Amino acid sequence: MQKASEIISAEQRSRIESAVSAAESKTCCEIVPVVATVSGRYDRAEDLAGLWCAVVGAVVVFLTFPGHTDAGSWGGIPMWGQAALLAIVMLLCFIAGAAIAGRLPGLRRLFTPQQQMHEEVNLRARQLFFDRRVHHTTGASGLLIFVSLYERMAVVLGDRSVVDALGSTFCEDLCQRLTTSLRSDDVAGAICDTIHRAATSLESALPRTEHDVNELPDALVLLD
Repeated sequence: MQKASEIISAEQRSRIESAVSAAESKTCCEIVPVVATVSGRYDRAEDLAGLWCAVVGAVVVFLTFPGHTDAGSWGGIPMWGQAALLAIVMLLCFIAGAAIAGRLPGLRRLFTPQQQMHEEVNLRARQLFFDRRVHHTTGASGLLIFVSLYERMAVVLGDRSVVDALGSTFCEDLCQRLTTSLRSDDVAGAICDTIHRAATSLESALPRTEHDVNELPDALVLLD
């Protein structure tokens, strides 16, 4: 799985940071873009992949090495032999399946419920909202734009002043536009477009004044 720092080039990072600076020259809002490689661990998905491989291995053992069918036949293998072979094959298949799922993000995502990924991404975004001090600006005017690559999901969170000025649907609409852009554009382009759209609305709702201080760095945060 490619890391966020590998997907975002130096040129793309510069574009995003320039977009943040340009937006904040028009509004008192503090915009913080974050790109994370993954938001959750999803160990259970690896276990499920291993379990499915173990089941497939068990079926193969039953079909390939049948036990004794009747008293007059010496074909097949003894029941104890079949049981031992079954246990060994299932264990090896479980380990192999879990290991493969751990190395192939697409396979692991296949065994991860969409709801779980949604919860993990939202939880991570809310943690960053506080950890990156987006929630601690003087005017409560922070805006977090969060993209999680593994889950292919995004979250936009605005602080109190943003919600009061533009309504609770502002961040939802921005997030919808961001995810739509991510389907057809690269990550950097989608984030820049979202920042420009946000600035258009924020410029009139929360205009920059001569006394505004840049409280947070105009930097893209990459989390590998």
